[in-house]
Amino acid sequence: MAVAQNNLEQATLWQRKDLAPMDKYEFRQWVELLEKRTGISLPEKRKSFLLASLNIRMRELGYEKYQDYFRHLLAGRSGAVEWEILVDRLTVHETRFFRDEAAMKMLEECYLNHLAPSETALGINIWSVGCATGEEPYSLAMFVDRTLTERNISHYLAVTASDISSASLATGRTAIYHSNRLKNLPDVYRQTYFKVIDEDHFEVDASLRERVCFTRLNLLDLAEATLGMMDIIFCQNVLIYFKRQQRRRILDQLVEHLRPGGILVLGAGEVTDWQPDELENLGHPGILAFRRREPGGCNT
Repeated sequence: MAVAQNNLEQATLWQRKDLAPMDKYEFRQWVELLEKRTGISLPEKRKSFLLASLNIRMRELGYEKYQDYFRHLLAGRSGAVEWEILVDRLTVHETRFFRDEAAMKMLEECYLNHLAPSETALGINIWSVGCATGEEPYSLAMFVDRTLTERNISHYLAVTASDISSASLATGRTAIYHSNRLKNLPDVYRQTYFKVIDEDHFEVDASLRERVCFTRLNLLDLAEATLGMMDIIFCQNVLIYFKRQQRRRILDQLVEHLRPGGILVLGAGEVTDWQPDELENLGHPGILAFRRREPGGCNT
């Protein structure tokens, strides 16, 4: 999940007259509502982004005043439905498969290469936090699956993909993507894990889709989430939109879902002053990643 960048460009496509400027009081109302419901912090310098996003949606619905639209969002069931639509407009879903190859390589070197074959299938639970339209969780699933298959390690993958946007999750469940999203994907992965729909679209193979579960999750409600323990957690390009105190709270809660020996991968620069005693920084170049320490034991 990340705050959208392209709504400003979309706003210029509208030919109807501009809406009235938003005063400081109105802006504060919107900022507080967004932060209360999603945790996303919107600074003053991002006011133009908010206005562009609101203008597009308000014109679609025929609203001319910010306050009228604001009241609509607070109006019971219809407001709740509209809020879902607006949140989707306020979050960006432009991503691609194998977006962060360096993080994949780190995962192989620091975690997957340390796994050993066993008599029973090895179970691995992965969580993609802020999964957007599904490229990251599917990338993780296919990368781990291929890496372990090449090492003849029998395994079972269960990938949880969470996001606040219902529309993005629906795209992930459908699992059909334009070829532009696959431009970083090595051919072997395309041939193994995708079916050709037409010359521009590919569908994730059912054998991989069934390993990925998409679920709506607001990170503000993380403490109440019914999630199990994870071996790998990816939370990249999500925390930068939260205030410092909220980031630390989310991170502490993520650690509670990380098994001893498990790996937590964050976006570089998202946090600079956080490291609980139970984590060790892997110190991998260009990657912010931690391993949860084994209780009372040695760590590699």
